Amino acid sequence: MQLVTFVQGGAHRLGALAVRDGQEVVIDLNKANAQLPADMIAFLAGGDANRALARQALADPPAEAVLDRASVKLAAPIPRPGKIICIGLNYRDHAAESNAPLPEYPIVFAKYANTVIGPGDAIVLPRVTEQVDYEAELGVVIGTKARDVSEADALKYVGGYLPVNDVSARDYQMRTSQWTMGKTFDTFAPMGPALTTADEIPDPQTLDIRLTIGGEVLQNSNTHNLIFTVQQLIADLSSVMTLEPGDVIATGTPGGVGSARTPKRWLRAGETVCVEIERLGRLENPVVASGGS
Repeated sequence: MQLVTFVQGGAHRLGALAVRDGQEVVIDLNKANAQLPADMIAFLAGGDANRALARQALADPPAEAVLDRASVKLAAPIPRPGKIICIGLNYRDHAAESNAPLPEYPIVFAKYANTVIGPGDAIVLPRVTEQVDYEAELGVVIGTKARDVSEADALKYVGGYLPVNDVSARDYQMRTSQWTMGKTFDTFAPMGPALTTADEIPDPQTLDIRLTIGGEVLQNSNTHNLIFTVQQLIADLSSVMTLEPGDVIATGTPGGVGSARTPKRWLRAGETVCVEIERLGRLENPVVASGGS
């Protein structure tokens, strides 16, 4: 399933993408079956029971639950994650272009819920920096509470996967040894368009990933190039903290980032950034200057 969060009547609702009569639609899952929650995190927390109900609802939804895709505004699949855990330097080519040694352990930093935007929402260039960079990443969404899990069992705790853009202000990032300030400007974590459930992605280490701006391919790789796999990351993180349904792990970006190019390639107002991950969809976000111009 491709699960989405959409906005209707000013409220977030849970849906799923589907095709009916050759047209893409959004199925309002709560309207299709009132036993299902209208919230993505609550849906994930319900586990196998909710997934089974959702599949039944999608098989024969009532007409009032079927919405034309073009009429629906999608939000980020997880509008306010409890945790956004990011991994730095997790592709060999990105470490090399950053002139950094391969990490011995995962490099972990955080973003916060203020950074999250959905497909079509604008990445806002802050007034205080001219060094805003792009980073295409595979996002892993936790589906089941995880604490001290093994690598062998790690994928059992995944609810699904989604494209993420780890937007970064490089000057703020490099001011100190801690990257937080450069990573947590408002709008700096586009996610979506959908959460593809884990049953559809049996091996997350086989997915093509790329980023384009105006048709120019700036990043092009595959998740088999991850230094630390999804399983390793979940095992390592869960040895320290409890991972909760709806938590997002951004697994790192491949080579080709703007800060490593000559000349450097920063995001500019008027552009549209596109992150595409095989089988997960296409995340597009326009770039605007602070103030909306």
